[in-house]
Amino acid sequence: MSVTVLMQRWLAQSARGIRLAFFEWLQLLQLGASLLVLTLSPASYSPSNRVLLARHLYVNTAPILLGFSVVCALVTVVLTRIVLVTAHSYGLTQYALQIVIRVLILELIPLTATLFVALRCTIPDGAELLAMHANGEFDARATEETDAMQKEVLPRVVAGLFSGVTLAALSSVVVLTMAYLTGYGFTVSGLASFTRLFGQVFSPAVSLIFTVKTLLFCLTVSLIPMASALYAIRGDRTVRETTVRTSAEIRGLVRMFTVILLIEMASLVGNYY
Repeated sequence: MSVTVLMQRWLAQSARGIRLAFFEWLQLLQLGASLLVLTLSPASYSPSNRVLLARHLYVNTAPILLGFSVVCALVTVVLTRIVLVTAHSYGLTQYALQIVIRVLILELIPLTATLFVALRCTIPDGAELLAMHANGEFDARATEETDAMQKEVLPRVVAGLFSGVTLAALSSVVVLTMAYLTGYGFTVSGLASFTRLFGQVFSPAVSLIFTVKTLLFCLTVSLIPMASALYAIRGDRTVRETTVRTSAEIRGLVRMFTVILLIEMASLVGNYY
């Protein structure tokens, strides 16, 4: 077989792969936009839907708040102590807490909180939708597509978004408190200095980038697993259950981490360039 034939086959396969990936991303964006519109629509919050929404909000948020807060507190104490000792040895003590605030709250907390929510809540919710479809429950519980989206998908999306924002906000408060206690101890004498350091880090532009990044992270981990599950339900009805579940989970993970990486890169450019 000649090199020309091999190159033609490779180019044809590459073109098919690119075209398939493009259409999959396009369909995923369409499903994500539909879910986002339903999330913002007042008609989606009927009394029966509010009960389902409240249950998902509680299940996806309450059980993980305490554990995540404790882990954040322990990690903050350890890292703050390491940074303080290292900065003191180099004569840079005045910059130690500023580094802690910038690294932990500005960069690590949003990423860690959203990934924790994804692994603990939204990815299992997407897998649950696929399992419900495989068992026939997804189609049996709602006769119309919009009704199915409102009853089974919308509560999971809103719960994932709420859980991510709540964890990020609460863990930021925990990190600030533990960093202050580690640096200044149980006294209010360092409050003015610590507030000034916090203000130097969180300028208006940095605060805006932090807020937008956190919201985009939460939207990503909430929408993409659900949209990937719906894409598998709509497009792979003739494929075996295990194949559908595995391929949808893998594709959803790849897309989710790709979008998170792009958001993080954009935020780093905005903060430091």
